Amino acid sequence: CFRASLVTPLIFGLLLQPPLTQLAIVTQPNIVLLMADDLGIGDVGCYGNDTIRTPNIDRLAKEGVRLTQHIAAAPLCTPSRAAFLTGRYPLRSGMDAINNYRVIFWNGGSGGLPPNETTFAKILQQQGYSTGLIGKWHLGVNCESRNDHCHHPLNHGFDYFYGMPFTLISDCQPTETPEMDRAFRRKLWLSTQMIGLVTLTAALGRLTGLISVGWKTLACLAGFSFLFFVSWYSSYGFVRYWNCIMMRNHEVTEQPMVTDRTMSFILRESISFIERNKQKPFLLFLSFLHSHTPLITTEKFVGRSRHGLYGDNVEEMDWMVGQVLDAIDKEGLKNTTLIYFASDHGGWLERQEGKRQLGGWNGIYRGGKAMGGWEGGIRVPGIFRWPGVLPAGTVIDEPTSLMDIYPTVVHLAGGALPQDRVIDGRDLMPLLQGTVDHSEHKFLFHYCGIHLHAVRWHQKDSGAIWKAHYVTPVFHPPGAGACYDRGFCPCFGEGVTHHDPPLLFDLSRDPSEAKPLSADTEPLFDIVIRKIGRAVEEHHRTLTPVPEQLSVYNIMWKPWLQPCCGTFPFCWCDKEGEN
Repeated sequence: CFRASLVTPLIFGLLLQPPLTQLAIVTQPNIVLLMADDLGIGDVGCYGNDTIRTPNIDRLAKEGVRLTQHIAAAPLCTPSRAAFLTGRYPLRSGMDAINNYRVIFWNGGSGGLPPNETTFAKILQQQGYSTGLIGKWHLGVNCESRNDHCHHPLNHGFDYFYGMPFTLISDCQPTETPEMDRAFRRKLWLSTQMIGLVTLTAALGRLTGLISVGWKTLACLAGFSFLFFVSWYSSYGFVRYWNCIMMRNHEVTEQPMVTDRTMSFILRESISFIERNKQKPFLLFLSFLHSHTPLITTEKFVGRSRHGLYGDNVEEMDWMVGQVLDAIDKEGLKNTTLIYFASDHGGWLERQEGKRQLGGWNGIYRGGKAMGGWEGGIRVPGIFRWPGVLPAGTVIDEPTSLMDIYPTVVHLAGGALPQDRVIDGRDLMPLLQGTVDHSEHKFLFHYCGIHLHAVRWHQKDSGAIWKAHYVTPVFHPPGAGACYDRGFCPCFGEGVTHHDPPLLFDLSRDPSEAKPLSADTEPLFDIVIRKIGRAVEEHHRTLTPVPEQLSVYNIMWKPWLQPCCGTFPFCWCDKEGEN
């Protein structure tokens, strides 16, 4: 009886423990990573937007943890996603550019996420997880032949892939104005005209006897003229066939993609992946095509928002988030699933057509997409939910990075971080659970291509968040807040200003970076600049040379690398339609 009197209260005590204690011992949770494309931090309700409706994303924040200083490692798709998957600054893997071609430009290029990089998906796969990527990749496909798939998701730890190996561009929508490298097209057309003029002049000179030109020379000139014309023409007519394709695993299923149904297929595949893998731990990386131009939006969402097509597109994405959450609830996986929502970088301010704003809004933060230093290009939404493990309704204003997802999910899966390379991310679980007060990040380095534009120092003892800008883009028109004359702000050259001493801000007092400090207005100015300078020197000592994945050669289109579902160059199929 004495033993029973002890055991009975003990059992009741265990049963009455709060869910936090019970679920804290859950090993290998399911992990669902939701990443928007080009979404501005100011486009989401829980980050202050009161006109675009995002109830499902807001629900994640209400039931979980919202980060207010969540930072992308790069202000463009390709390098930011490389950093996200590897936990490393993109220049460590060669995924940031020394030139103006700062992203993967063609499916038929040879650059991409190097095979020797270890993604978190690869580690989770080794830990017994089913791993799937649905949606956008934009980290390359092939290296040396059409089917080597050295950069493909299935070569980087994903068991299943359905989506675009490239990214959405306006060329994917036949009714939209072509977007693909307009400056390159202008140069190509100018070259075509010049060579054509030379050829015509030589031919007329030969016919009139004014110029002595051989027929072979004329034939060569005519051949060059034709090749340049075909290249210029195909850059319009064939981009949709070369880049706007869908794949399932290694197979091209749509070439070109049928955009009217793409979003419904991505949602279907995501829910199907959850249903197929509910009996074992799974990693689902749902990489949305929203809200990148051309803002492909299904008919039932068009005209519903107060922000035109862009707002419609964001609201559709939020609905898709809700459908995924409902699928997780339906399978009884809510309490054993960590969900994360973010954007790959800030909204694209310069993306306009006439009076239509087709890019996102970055709230109070200065700058936007492609700007490596200003907050608007790199500060993004960051939300985590894991009921019973992470405290609901929590807001954390500590510097965190998209690179932190890498060590966080590897730790939760019971894996080990690679010891043969630098991992720049930090495990977020102690911060998210409230067992520590501060982020592990002391310094964060903000690159534009391979060029260091800014550095942030979190001075934990004072609460100050100092940010020094070494380089800033030249806005046009002056004071406009973006590079409307170029479409993108550059990283170097005449389009930037170098600052010596650097521009200094304290983001804890001036998050909009509106009032730069000086030695006259800030007593700690010199000390802060020296401290950050020493951190930059230490950081540079950790960098080692690697092959440039975004070199001019690697980003060039190569016919022998072009994914093709037919006999090249007759690449066309719709296997989804056939099914």
